[in-house]
Amino acid sequence: MPSKSILEQKQTVVAELSEKIKNSPAGVVVNYQGITVEDDTKMRKALREAGVSYMVMKNSLTGRACDEVGMSDMKQYLTGMTAIAIADKDAVAPAKVLKEYAEKIESFQILAGYLDGKVVDKDTVNALADIPSKEVLIAKLLGSIKSPLYGLAYALQAVVDKDGEGAAPEAAEAAPEAAEEAQA
Repeated sequence: MPSKSILEQKQTVVAELSEKIKNSPAGVVVNYQGITVEDDTKMRKALREAGVSYMVMKNSLTGRACDEVGMSDMKQYLTGMTAIAIADKDAVAPAKVLKEYAEKIESFQILAGYLDGKVVDKDTVNALADIPSKEVLIAKLLGSIKSPLYGLAYALQAVVDKDGEGAAPEAAEAAPEAAEEAQA
């Protein structure tokens, strides 16, 4: 029977892990078997930079933490050499980084994950990893908003150029500046 102090330490670890899981938008469980120290170091650095906590912990402790937050279904994936990556803010970050390494290293596998408190399978985690980053999505949105404005500016410029052939030189010079302002 373990001593009281060891049990208290384990309870503290489980409480901290369950709190992290509960307060995070998403996480991923992986089988890290076969990853080299060099690749593991690079992966951990990439995860830290993305705002993701990565922990190798006993499966029983991770399972207890999952029980505490209502994700008991996660326990079926906690066999072998597992680790859990927990996102601080960006729900897509752990899936993106870990999928990159799962594609490079044959024995490194994504097992499952969770998203907004619900356990998701490997395919869902991989689909989550394929979502473009927030910055790319914002750029696409802004591009689609600006596209009609560009079209209008070019059409107006064509009209001004056509009409400007017989107009005063000052009006022809002012038209490109107006088009540039419309583009900005």
